Amino acid sequence: MSSLWSSTSSPTPAERDREAPPRSPRSPTPPPPPLVGALIESLSFRSCGFGRAAASAFQKEDLRARAALPHRLLAAVHAALRARNPAAGAFAFDGDGEGRGACNPWFDPAAHDDAPESPLFAFVNPRSGGRLGPVLKTRLQELIGEDQVFDLTVVKPSDFVEYVLACLEQLADSGDHSARSVRHNLRVMVAGGDGTVGWVLGCLGDLYVQNREPVPPVAVIPLGTGNDLSRSFGWGASFSFSWKAAAKRSLYKAIFGSVSCLDSWLVVVSMPEGTKEEEEELDLPHSLRHLGECTFYDDGTAEGELPETVSCFDGVFYNYFSIGMDAQVAYGFHHLRDEKPFLASGPLSNKLIYAGYTCKQGWFFTQCISDPELRGLRSIIRLAIKKMDSSEWENIPVPSSVRAIVALNLHNYASGRNPWGNLKPEYLEKRGFVEAQSDDGLLEIFGLKQGWHASLVMVELISAKHIAQAAAIRIEIKGGQWRDAFMQMDGEPWKQPLSSEYSTFVDIKKVPYPSLIINGGDR
Repeated sequence: MSSLWSSTSSPTPAERDREAPPRSPRSPTPPPPPLVGALIESLSFRSCGFGRAAASAFQKEDLRARAALPHRLLAAVHAALRARNPAAGAFAFDGDGEGRGACNPWFDPAAHDDAPESPLFAFVNPRSGGRLGPVLKTRLQELIGEDQVFDLTVVKPSDFVEYVLACLEQLADSGDHSARSVRHNLRVMVAGGDGTVGWVLGCLGDLYVQNREPVPPVAVIPLGTGNDLSRSFGWGASFSFSWKAAAKRSLYKAIFGSVSCLDSWLVVVSMPEGTKEEEEELDLPHSLRHLGECTFYDDGTAEGELPETVSCFDGVFYNYFSIGMDAQVAYGFHHLRDEKPFLASGPLSNKLIYAGYTCKQGWFFTQCISDPELRGLRSIIRLAIKKMDSSEWENIPVPSSVRAIVALNLHNYASGRNPWGNLKPEYLEKRGFVEAQSDDGLLEIFGLKQGWHASLVMVELISAKHIAQAAAIRIEIKGGQWRDAFMQMDGEPWKQPLSSEYSTFVDIKKVPYPSLIINGGDR
């Protein structure tokens, strides 16, 4: 800092005396506070007359110095991605082209101590946030480097785990201290909606299964419609209009924020095997994966007919799973966004479209409609739960008026609403409930009736229809006259085909390891 101070012209002592207001000799001027960190240093730039642009440039350089990976490691991980082989990273630099020579950085010991303090990779969903996704991607590339920001339509989170992280692990095992430090301290930023964040969290969670810890914690830039996961951990309801400055602030929060644990929940759907055409029509969101043919284990809870073999798929959610009318509305919105993306240009227009679909699907006029697909769920659903520390299934009656059933993990649902409500201790004791937490190993199950009831719940004039708290859930769906049912996980909906002869089952249980989220409200 001494060279910076000496390079700036300062007023003479006489000039300072003329400009300063008179003061008592008994009140000496207090010394300035110590200069700590990049923020104070940037203020020093302004006090020296360098101005806002110079201070911003200094902050950008400080951010990149903290988060940017060495060029040799970036070349390695991108070589692994291109080759779809983690081992390809070791040959990203080949020196003079004659193999392992003296000019190869992999064999220069000094090159292995260049790890950044807080390495960071970012994922951006360009379909989220209206037209903001692509420009935000460019902004993040300016701040931390082009090679550390991935487009989710090009690089999937599963590829990141399989190739990028595996490449760093192989380099670390070969003695590269910098690669080991980057892998151990790595954090991930996700710009997108709740579904996008859940997708990345789910892929990172595979590291637990593969014994490849530590698992990088995840920060959020909210670009979705509801952004309930983002709200729950201090990242806000939506991205700021002053997005250039907000991107920089979000990166600093991602670097310095503390880490919280979040329960995650595995959903397994077992459906009767249908025709090849029916299976091809089943358009699952990216957070779900096909498991193929499997055998369904009935432990006495099934009521309907069971096929000999079933087709299964599974996925993980972090905020909520729902079945019924709310998922049908979300499904209609997502299809419209895919067909006419110019209509879904931002959170406000998205919410207006949601409101239109709510009316179109008949949620407000159930009693006037005879179509069985628009009646309550009790006619087709059988609900069973396991309570905490219990291995026995308990059948739970579904209220006749309920048209949507939601299993909620967090306090936020449908753009920050709390449909479960802040329940009084007397009511909790009466119903056998406990206070809801995001890491208590329990899901809150509630129902929404017709649209009028849901509207009052959304403005928090009343609570939703409380059904149960559960450590595990099994939903049996008996098709009958229903040709399909609509489901969604963390805002990602799909249309589930039903059989008129056999039951479809949805099993939900807690994943045995936590997901890691960076707190956005720390700084």
